[in-house]
Amino acid sequence: MKKILVIEDEYSLRKGVSEILMFEGYNTLEAENGRIGIQLALENLPDLILCDIMMPEMNGLTVLDELRKTESTRLIPFIFMTALSERSNIREGMNLGADDYITKPFTREDLLSAVNTRLIKAESIELKVETKLNRLRNSIISHIPHELLTPLNAVLGNSEILYSFTDTLTQEEIKHMAKSIHEGGERLLNLIRHYLTYIHLTTVNVQDVEKTLITGCGKMAEEIITEVAKQHKREHDLVLSLADIQCYAGEEELNLILTELTDNAFKFSRQGTPVTITISTGDKGTRFMFHNTGRIFPPEAIRLIGAFSQFERHKYEQQGSGLGLIIVKMLTELYKGSLDIKSSEEQGNYITVTLPGMK
Repeated sequence: MKKILVIEDEYSLRKGVSEILMFEGYNTLEAENGRIGIQLALENLPDLILCDIMMPEMNGLTVLDELRKTESTRLIPFIFMTALSERSNIREGMNLGADDYITKPFTREDLLSAVNTRLIKAESIELKVETKLNRLRNSIISHIPHELLTPLNAVLGNSEILYSFTDTLTQEEIKHMAKSIHEGGERLLNLIRHYLTYIHLTTVNVQDVEKTLITGCGKMAEEIITEVAKQHKREHDLVLSLADIQCYAGEEELNLILTELTDNAFKFSRQGTPVTITISTGDKGTRFMFHNTGRIFPPEAIRLIGAFSQFERHKYEQQGSGLGLIIVKMLTELYKGSLDIKSSEEQGNYITVTLPGMK
């Protein structure tokens, strides 16, 4: 049974709305002012809230603002019950995140239509979220064991040989096995770092993100990108056009974005083919563009960029958890920026991150 909270200081209207909803099979809670309404919302987590705007002690706009700031009540559908004279308040309420409003006096049909529409929409969103979570769970089950076991087998296998046959191995063999152990350890460490970063980004609030003005954006980018190129032994394939402009981001987050996109550009392109990276500025802010002529992103892969997803893994051996692009996407969205991917056989791959400028 769906639970609906009615916050209204006028007794007769509050009771009337509650009775209509109870007759339709809803479980109702009542609050005669905003403070009590917030308390009941936090204690009961209703499926929907109907709230008057003009009330004593605390008005509806403040109630909405407080509930949208709280994690447990942030996504509860919220409908204002308003008078015609409160149009300016309605606009403010919608800006604060209200889902709908109904104008007093309203009919039984008006009330039920607004309530049913919001509840159906909320159920649809919940279903989509659950579908994505199921897809993520399935991806974790299919990809993570492989990514954990492959490097772990290299570490354990080579270390066991070193331990058991030290006296009979040549220096070259010992060196080769030590290298395999080191590479396996780095691969495991990289997976753990990506996973922890992803988990952190799923819980962080936009309000908690620190934004700073990085004045030497181009110089910083050149150092990061060049280091990644060296790791891939592709310095000669790197083509840079980096305007030394300002950008608005966190240094650690920008470092991660640049590292991931540069690593992808080299990882999915052939030795000897150019990887072109440019930084420029425009109306929408600072733009970072990465271009290579490697494997093409299928349209479905672009649409379904998500955690632990790797495109065409059945065709190509891939290392990594598939977290790189989703981490870049989540970081970009934290700064209210955008991630755009264009991919074709004729033009190659263009991955562009745009971060807003200073306001």
